[in-house]
Amino acid sequence: MRVMPRDRQRRPDGRPLIDLRPGERPSERRPLVTGTHQPVMVEEVLHFLSPRPGGVYVDATLGAGGHAEAVLDSVGGRCTLIGIDRDPFALNLAAHNLAPWGGAVRLVQAPFDEIEWIVAGQGVDQVDGVLLDLGMSSMQIDDPERGFSFHRDGPLDMRMDPGSRLSAAEVVNSYDLDRLERVIRTYGEDRYARRIARAIGEARSRGPIRTTAHLAGIVADAYPAPARKAGHPARRTFQALRIEVNDELGRLERVLRSSIGLLSPGGRIVVLSYHSLEDKMAKRLFASSSDPDAPLPGLGTSGEGVLQVLTRGAVLPSEAEVQRNPRASSARLRAAARRPMGGGR
Repeated sequence: MRVMPRDRQRRPDGRPLIDLRPGERPSERRPLVTGTHQPVMVEEVLHFLSPRPGGVYVDATLGAGGHAEAVLDSVGGRCTLIGIDRDPFALNLAAHNLAPWGGAVRLVQAPFDEIEWIVAGQGVDQVDGVLLDLGMSSMQIDDPERGFSFHRDGPLDMRMDPGSRLSAAEVVNSYDLDRLERVIRTYGEDRYARRIARAIGEARSRGPIRTTAHLAGIVADAYPAPARKAGHPARRTFQALRIEVNDELGRLERVLRSSIGLLSPGGRIVVLSYHSLEDKMAKRLFASSSDPDAPLPGLGTSGEGVLQVLTRGAVLPSEAEVQRNPRASSARLRAAARRPMGGGR
């Protein structure tokens, strides 16, 4: 795991983020598990989010509530935790898991890019920390009815919010082939995007593509045989469709900008990403908002930039965590703090 030198890992008041034993890495401590879902890099999240009693924290990707529970536990429940998730099934599970923390928890079903009005609706002007865990939760991946997995047959859906209009089936069956190719190439970063789009076009001319297994088979057949050895051929296409259906990158840029503006002086933002498009966006926005010559619009600076980036490069999960939870292998963590003397709200 790559982490800043210990002498740089400090709260705004100068105290260490976590009292680590000599040679200990944060993720070597026992992981927190909520039900069947194991949140990723919990100790690293706490390390950089630095919760304190009396603070206000937003878990904008609440899921089953594993990270939120860790934040609450770290301060004995003496903080306010605003949890946001657009998935009503996840929100119901989180409400059950976080019930012991009572009034410290406030839950809202909404897309995370609406964070500004959500926080304002709670009577809060500024927050002390924002967490964005951009990964798919195990309960979403493992439920075939949600249509996220190419390993399990189910309806071709992929909507985070089941009430939203656009589904993966509509993208696959109604987009023209040029547009479909752009989606797969841009969001899936797949070099065989044109071949895949043409194969989908041929298949749908014979009838609608309605299931994940049907689509996965079409994509696999479109791949050259030698390229099929490097993981399932449908992985990148399914990623691209999920991003398109849920406007993930557009929403991510909006929530990052809004979150930075909501931070109180010294407040922290922590982002866990799982593919290069997300990680690059977080890296770019953190860099631009820490640059005195390129502040984010509307936030202002004091000549130092709005943020101080806390992570030199992305922090990776430890080998021990990846062995416990293989789905953590692609995780990348970046963190930043609002400068105490920065401009803005």
